[in-house]
Amino acid sequence: MQIEVVKSKIHRVHVTGAELDYIGSITLDEDLMDAAGLVQGERVYIVNVNNGERFDTYTIPGTRGSGEVTLNGPAARRVQKGDIIIIIAYASMGVEEAKSFKPTIIFPNESTNSLS
Repeated sequence: MQIEVVKSKIHRVHVTGAELDYIGSITLDEDLMDAAGLVQGERVYIVNVNNGERFDTYTIPGTRGSGEVTLNGPAARRVQKGDIIIIIAYASMGVEEAKSFKPTIIFPNESTNSLS
């Protein structure tokens, strides 16, 4: 049996942009993606702390060191610039593997979205 468990989480970053006229996705600073172990095109779940919205999309790498967290396309309607979000990725694994698996959870600076 396979179950889904939290693989990685970027806890509390602020949205730097919302671009409605785009195909879709979330553009993330590559430093954040690397620290959380996320790859381009990976499915992620977004939790908006400000309004309670929960939705999924996929990742696109943004400029390294920029602090960028931009929601694109239809997802842009679920956030506003400045909102605080949590980004969660899940992975499927067997129950025994899940018991010992340790997710990667990062806590960026909420004001700058930087890792320091």
